[in-house]
Amino acid sequence: MTTNPQPAPEAKPGLLVVDDDPLITDTLAFALQADYAVHACDSRQQAIELLRQLRDAPPLALVDLGLPPAPHTPDEGFQLIADLLAHSPSMKIFVLSGQNDAANARHARALGAWEFVAKPSDPALLRRLLARALELPAAEAPELVGASPVLAKLKQQIAQFAGSPYPVLIEGESGSGKELVARNLHRLSPRSGRPYLTLNCAAISPTLVEPTLFGYVKGAFTGAASNKAGYFEDAQDGTLLLDEIGELPLELQAKLLRVLENGEYQRVGETQRRVSRCRVIAATNRDLRRDVKQGAFRADLYHRLSVFSLNVPPLREMEGDKLQLLEHFRRFYAAQSGMQPFELDDDATARWARYDFPGNVRELRNVVIRLSTKYSGQRVSVAELEPELDLEALYPGSAVEGGAIVEQAVRQLERSGAFNLDETLRAWERGYIEAALRLTRGNVSQAAKLLGVNRTTLYSRMHPDEDK
Repeated sequence: MTTNPQPAPEAKPGLLVVDDDPLITDTLAFALQADYAVHACDSRQQAIELLRQLRDAPPLALVDLGLPPAPHTPDEGFQLIADLLAHSPSMKIFVLSGQNDAANARHARALGAWEFVAKPSDPALLRRLLARALELPAAEAPELVGASPVLAKLKQQIAQFAGSPYPVLIEGESGSGKELVARNLHRLSPRSGRPYLTLNCAAISPTLVEPTLFGYVKGAFTGAASNKAGYFEDAQDGTLLLDEIGELPLELQAKLLRVLENGEYQRVGETQRRVSRCRVIAATNRDLRRDVKQGAFRADLYHRLSVFSLNVPPLREMEGDKLQLLEHFRRFYAAQSGMQPFELDDDATARWARYDFPGNVRELRNVVIRLSTKYSGQRVSVAELEPELDLEALYPGSAVEGGAIVEQAVRQLERSGAFNLDETLRAWERGYIEAALRLTRGNVSQAAKLLGVNRTTLYSRMHPDEDK
């Protein structure tokens, strides 16, 4: 007697759930485990460590904003959104929050979150939202969309640098499209028919970066059961993008410099010299020149990587391109979903053109997705558009002198709804404190010096509830 073998069940898509309340993580895991491989974490650090251990990042995430060590503020949750997208730019993040705060919702979306879901969350609603997000593709265009002068200059530089074998350093804000620039450099190069590989340096545990880049031999370390090639070997004579290059550990920067200078490297655990002929492109949203001055990045590696440098402009500098990108994504998602595209009325179109999109193209794309879902085949008004925009955002790069602040205040006061000056000033203060802490990697004394206040004053402003 023979039986027909049954096909192996398809692997469930991964779902990351981050919440410090075990009752919530357990409930969500129970409700969603039939459809998803659920990975539960209770803090930002635990989530980052888990992702570094996984072979493939989950395509979906549910993230609580009120995470430890300060669950009474959303700052840790906001930072986690940025961390997850740095690790996996295509991850679709849904924010869970017990505080039905419209400002927090808008800011989470500006950072790159897909949607904001108030607690307690209906499992049936979550299943529908997750399934819909999983079906939507990334909608990456093969070419950069837009015709603004700054984008035209970038396209010209890409065409100019594409044929060179030398490294390129791509700099730009999160969500601005650095990976797409790298793909175009490869696509327009003589290497276009060769491998194109991407390694996110922020997505790997520091102890695994070296064997991942250079490969290893059997027995080189615990778990090395066989010989394995690294990215430099697999890339052959194609292109290797090292994304988030600023996260590369200092001790490995010297080894990367050696490969860039003469192509030589060794697998971990062997003495045989190997030679790489791939072209290296590096990308970062950090200021590597500042990191060099602070000793966090090697000056010689920076100069070697930046033989050619490309700066991807933020969307606020791309006049007119916001409307072209709206049209591109609007038609793309309508075609993918089979629904009729929405339209903006004249006032909403003008509001769209004035909005700075602090989350850049990623934020714009996500806004289009939400509008496509909510208003298929309809005309969207300003009142319907503005809840999707982060109108209280601390816009990156906004000047704090001359008339720029006045112009920003005009845009903010034009929106519908009540304005609260105290809340806005507190938001600016939180933004500058967070910026200073990021620049100093969490060193409160150095952050206080940057902000021109003493350490005690900064600590009290970081923890205002403790003074009550």
